[in-house]
Amino acid sequence: MLDIRPVVHLVGLLTFALGAIMLLPLALDLQADNDNWQGFAQASFLTCLIGAVATLSTRSALDQGLGRRQSFLMTASVWAVLPAFGALPFVFGAPHQSVTHAYFEAMSGMTTTGTTVFVGLDGMPPGVLLWRSILQWLGGLGIIVVALVFLPILRVGGMQHFQSEAFDTMGKVMPRVYDISAALLQVYLGLTVLAILAYMAFGMSGFDALNHGLTTIATGGFSTRDASFAAFVGPLEYVSAVFMVLAGLPFIRFIQLMGGSVRAIWEDVQVRAFLRWVGYAVGAVVAYRLATTDAGALDVLRGTLFNVITLFTGTGYGSEDVGAWGDFPLLVVMLVGFIGACTASTGCSIKVFRFLVLFESIKMRMRQLSSPRRVMAIKLGGKRLEQDVINSVIVMFTAFAGIFLLLATALALSGLETRTALTAAWTAICNIGPVFGPEVGETGAVDGFSHTAKWLMILGMYLGRLEVLAVLVLLLPRFWRA
Repeated sequence: MLDIRPVVHLVGLLTFALGAIMLLPLALDLQADNDNWQGFAQASFLTCLIGAVATLSTRSALDQGLGRRQSFLMTASVWAVLPAFGALPFVFGAPHQSVTHAYFEAMSGMTTTGTTVFVGLDGMPPGVLLWRSILQWLGGLGIIVVALVFLPILRVGGMQHFQSEAFDTMGKVMPRVYDISAALLQVYLGLTVLAILAYMAFGMSGFDALNHGLTTIATGGFSTRDASFAAFVGPLEYVSAVFMVLAGLPFIRFIQLMGGSVRAIWEDVQVRAFLRWVGYAVGAVVAYRLATTDAGALDVLRGTLFNVITLFTGTGYGSEDVGAWGDFPLLVVMLVGFIGACTASTGCSIKVFRFLVLFESIKMRMRQLSSPRRVMAIKLGGKRLEQDVINSVIVMFTAFAGIFLLLATALALSGLETRTALTAAWTAICNIGPVFGPEVGETGAVDGFSHTAKWLMILGMYLGRLEVLAVLVLLLPRFWRA
């Protein structure tokens, strides 16, 4: 049988840490003389207690290290267990959410999806708003570590292509998870601080800047306002767009940049493709809107740039009603939402790397049809793509498409209108945020959805954030056998 004690030990450590971090919003509500601090106190105590018991009862479990199957189980467990504890402040504190709503919000936070069931954000206790932002910031950091450390080792979705690269940065070998995690934390924290300062410099209050800085770099999209970024229309949209693009780039390139490799970012074929595709999408939508509306060119450019980038990277802020732009812009943003940002970023969805592999595979197949005896090798960015990488990417596409169709069908059967069901499945599995349809509230919240639809979206967010296959492998009976 599979020994789950190492998994319990590590998840226990992370649970204890999560409980300790709850003291930050607790202190904020206490300082604001808001009784909501008591809910954070209860949640923090219970979370730390359970985390400590799990850790201490398995303290010798890591003596033999962490095996491959245990790594799969740990990755899947973290994003199921931590949102459950992250939801406790919403249950114990104001505004006393149901278990479904609390877990939905916490899952949306930790998966950096950004879809919300909360309304009345403008009047919520500051601790609750900060906790939502912290959940997204932690989830963004966690998914980069998973993408660079665990998924390459587990050979999920072609990520083995980056295995040596992740552990050979700054010109030296980084054989330990601690080293690469510490380097990522420095970059992640640095970008977050820069984003906060930039928001403040362009007019945001300190509290709003803190929260939006956390959720921008996490490409999460939770806001402190019901109106989302519509409350900050103007130059702040340009500021946010810049940092969302930065958060959508491979963080491994920032580590190399810190080590003196100035050309590392631009030489990445992913980065060039991502920036090029962003330009194509923004240009197409701007041209359509200028031809079909009487709005000023600068307003159209600013609004389109911001909203296309926020959906491309999976951040999910909104400053305009994208659904009202017309069918063509909605089709464009849905397509770019399926693409997502770069691999090893906080971005979401299938990722630019996999589309590049798919396109190169199609081109090679077409060349082989014209020259069947010719031996060809697929290269990406000067590096040869092994056949197992190509196969993994194709399997990932197939699994992603299959889950999306099943999820959309299930959401439609739960009572949602067709457009709502499609965009709800899209936003959940791609971890984007907004849902378009008649059942969506005026603030963009999905609190009016049925409990069945909300739990289906929770499942979609979970599967999408862990790249689908890392979870589906747990359903195989032989996975649990010795």
